Amino acid sequence: MLRNRHIFTTFLFFFFAHTATAEDVITTKTIGMELARDIASATVIECRNQGYQVTAVVVDRNGNVRAVLRDDLASRFTIQIAEEKANAVIMSGISSGEFRKNREDIRPELNHVDGLLMMQGGLPVVSAGSRIGAVGVSGAPGGDKDEACAKKALDKMTERLEFAD
Repeated sequence: MLRNRHIFTTFLFFFFAHTATAEDVITTKTIGMELARDIASATVIECRNQGYQVTAVVVDRNGNVRAVLRDDLASRFTIQIAEEKANAVIMSGISSGEFRKNREDIRPELNHVDGLLMMQGGLPVVSAGSRIGAVGVSGAPGGDKDEACAKKALDKMTERLEFAD
């Protein structure tokens, strides 16, 4: 009986010693409202300059919508499509077009997941090496054009993204 108590006590010591060293609070980076707004605005303006009426949706690292901007003549359906492209980026960690290409084997199934759309036009938003969100774009005549607008907008934000605290 004494031996079993000793084994149990030893087990408890190691269990609680390990638990005490685990992180109880995790600090993460996520996109702020102002940056999200500016990325959405810059994306819509880039597409407008090319003659496209689009919607840009920026989500945080968890897929929560932070900013939505729909150009004057963009269809209301572009809001949902842009958000779902951004969500595909959050799920995969890579551009939605690259994710689509890499997972062609299960693309039809993924399109049935509520909130995801496997189409080109979503890009990750990265700050100082940490993915802090994603931008999705819809409304241009092709996902490649949607993505190009987002890429130009993110390129304009390089300094803010690289030197953010």
